[in-house]
Amino acid sequence: MTHPLRDPAFRLLFLGRTVSAVGDAVVPAALALAVLRATGSTTALAVVLGAAMVPRLLLLPLGGVAADRFDARRVAILADVTRCLTQLVVGLELLGGAPSLASLAVASAVGGTAAAFALPTGSPLVTGTVAPERRQRANALLGTTANASRLAGPALAGALIWAAGPGWAFVLDAGSFAVSAALLAVIRVRPVARPERRSVGADLRHGWREVTSRDWFWSSLLAHGVWNGAAAVLTTLGPAVAVDRLGGEGVWLLFLQAGAVGMLVGSLLAGRTRPRRPVLLANLGLAGYAAPLVLLAVAAPAPIVTAAYGVALAALGYLNPIWETVVQSQFPPHVLARVTSYDWLVSLAAMPVGYALAPLTAELWGATAPLAAAGALVLAACAGTALVPGVRRLTWPVPTAPEPTGDPLPAR
Repeated sequence: MTHPLRDPAFRLLFLGRTVSAVGDAVVPAALALAVLRATGSTTALAVVLGAAMVPRLLLLPLGGVAADRFDARRVAILADVTRCLTQLVVGLELLGGAPSLASLAVASAVGGTAAAFALPTGSPLVTGTVAPERRQRANALLGTTANASRLAGPALAGALIWAAGPGWAFVLDAGSFAVSAALLAVIRVRPVARPERRSVGADLRHGWREVTSRDWFWSSLLAHGVWNGAAAVLTTLGPAVAVDRLGGEGVWLLFLQAGAVGMLVGSLLAGRTRPRRPVLLANLGLAGYAAPLVLLAVAAPAPIVTAAYGVALAALGYLNPIWETVVQSQFPPHVLARVTSYDWLVSLAAMPVGYALAPLTAELWGATAPLAAAGALVLAACAGTALVPGVRRLTWPVPTAPEPTGDPLPAR
């Protein structure tokens, strides 16, 4: 099998996504520090984060429609250029020494809007540049790069902030989006035969029908949503449990690093194995996330909790490339972006629910109850997909959706 990096189009896509991932990995730590330095308020940080999250959630389905209608490559370029400008504005604002909370929030909202249009373009760009038999390895390579960036990001952010200040982290991220847009501009992507254009509402409904017509897909989406909500509970309550009951801040940092390493290992394994029932195996692996949740709830010894979290995140790192490969093979190319947008919507929407409920329930019953409940929900939702006929029947190699005909079009 030819390696996907031998394909010039995917090589450029991979390079652009790698550069962008490194830039994005630096920003979370820099943003938190920058806002706290400027305002001294965690409420202000919540405002800035919420300003990015709300438009991203609300506009994701429209982003899927745009990518299916107007060519995913063009939409991705426009989104990268927009995010480049917003990150540059934030960086210059921070370098000026007197950042305004309003301007940071507006820039975050614009960046969140661009992200809503960028996220659904990922799968169409892979299917447009990689042959079906090489997509699993291509998705695994992209996942490995993203996870390696998450692993190195905090250290790189710390060094950059210490040496030059948080503003330069945003300038770096702006540069990464500029590089990504430039590479996308010269990529050759296979054309997709699109049906006659309809109203936006009709396109949204058509995409939703594609989602609900496959029991393996919608049942897995529900399970993934529960998983993400539980992850928000762990992220909210885990640090306090680690500090108060497991040994201190160092335990929590080690816990997070174990998860990052697990994600990287899982994505590496995803490019080397072909499970006979990919969705069933991936969902059962996700059910293992119940272990660190329950172990945190009972304050098990730190090494055991940390190891369980590393294994659970390895399952997530394995799931993502496998899931993307299956989705790319099961849906027609002209609806892939809309399907992907609904996938992202369910996953992202569940996290604010977890963030909101975790502290409320912890105040009433302590951290043990919400952590244990989240673990039980993850186990039931993810393992419960094994009861769905489509999940059990979908085997590898999966049937491939019809490919567009014709030679690759030159960059437009």
